Amino acid sequence: MSTEAHAFPVPLSGAKAPTLMWAHEHAVEPAALQQLRNIAALPWVEGVRVMPDVHLGKGATVGSVIAMRDAVSPNAVGVDIGCGMIGVRTSLTAEDLPDDLGPVRARIEAAIPVGFHAHDEPGDPHRLRSISGRGPAEVARGANAFWSRFSGLHGRVSDIEGRARRQLGTLGGGNHFVELCTDTDGQVWLQLHSGSRNIGKTLAEQHVAVAKRLEHNQGLVDRELAVFLGGTPEMDAYLADLWWAQEYAARSRAVMMTLVVDAVRASFPGREIAFDEAVNVHHNYVAVEHVDGQELVVTRKGAIRAGKGDLGLIPGSMGTGSYIVRGLGNPESYWSASHGAGRRMSRTKAKKTFTLDDLAAQTTGVECRKDAGVLDEIPAAYKDLDEVVRAQSDLVEVVARLTTLLCVKG
Repeated sequence: MSTEAHAFPVPLSGAKAPTLMWAHEHAVEPAALQQLRNIAALPWVEGVRVMPDVHLGKGATVGSVIAMRDAVSPNAVGVDIGCGMIGVRTSLTAEDLPDDLGPVRARIEAAIPVGFHAHDEPGDPHRLRSISGRGPAEVARGANAFWSRFSGLHGRVSDIEGRARRQLGTLGGGNHFVELCTDTDGQVWLQLHSGSRNIGKTLAEQHVAVAKRLEHNQGLVDRELAVFLGGTPEMDAYLADLWWAQEYAARSRAVMMTLVVDAVRASFPGREIAFDEAVNVHHNYVAVEHVDGQELVVTRKGAIRAGKGDLGLIPGSMGTGSYIVRGLGNPESYWSASHGAGRRMSRTKAKKTFTLDDLAAQTTGVECRKDAGVLDEIPAAYKDLDEVVRAQSDLVEVVARLTTLLCVKG
């Protein structure tokens, strides 16, 4: 991958709709390139923008930003609706941290269920205190009104409301994580990555199934790209559920961050710790935006919004750290940037390629799991984060480079 700022964007060859890439074609897997061409060929697509962490996805490519006219494709968002990041800077410094972060990790793992697990009882956000420690948690605002909308969701989800309530504030598995990091000035940051859990996946899959049956989608080269059309009951139903699931994901991250903050406070008894306002951003979501003088439906699947001054988080993998960035407001990318490093090999290939010794070596100095359950998340299965960030120097400016010291995964 070229790291020259002037090298990007480059057009995707053979794409019907204008498609600009912040990666060179030779550095992207052929299947992902063809997937991008399939997307660009949809009659409703005005343009596609491709981030440097691009890789193959289901239906739509991960690391793609798609602007459509009066249409939306559920798989251009993904099944983990609202997946994203939240980060908080603390007043702690590297010198304040103990040599052994194991007890801190244990407190976080005790507070936040991971994998398929959920809280024993639905959490009451009104009982949580704010990240600042003064007053109730910010996430308590509007909580009752939010849950009152559950009955309006479409499809057969009423029987999983209890599960959805108990999974709010839980991490999940895969590439989701909680981390404690330090920046180049030695300041300690907390960050986590998660989405809308099973309820988001259930809603997404139900709507994809509906879209695939619609007449206008029968001739598509890839039925996974099935779309809903503006002004139809099907699109209205999908968007209503999607807005709810995006809010669920954001609320879930906010709940988890309050729990992480409490765990960190408990790890430093008697010490006053300050926490900045959280930065909470989606990277699998839909927004209606003005592009080239017209109102379009913009989907970001593995991409963050990078409008002028927008703060964002671009994580790597366990052990490789992250970046805090500020958007430069570049319209060429539809005001977008990458959501992370991006995988360079599948989970199956990673498990076949690397050993537990490799995992231990690549996560040296990081307090984290080092067992077979997370081998597919080994850093070498991901692209080089520093190169990915350099490739988008016209999209974001770096606020801080974070080094991972502790990582919790499902």
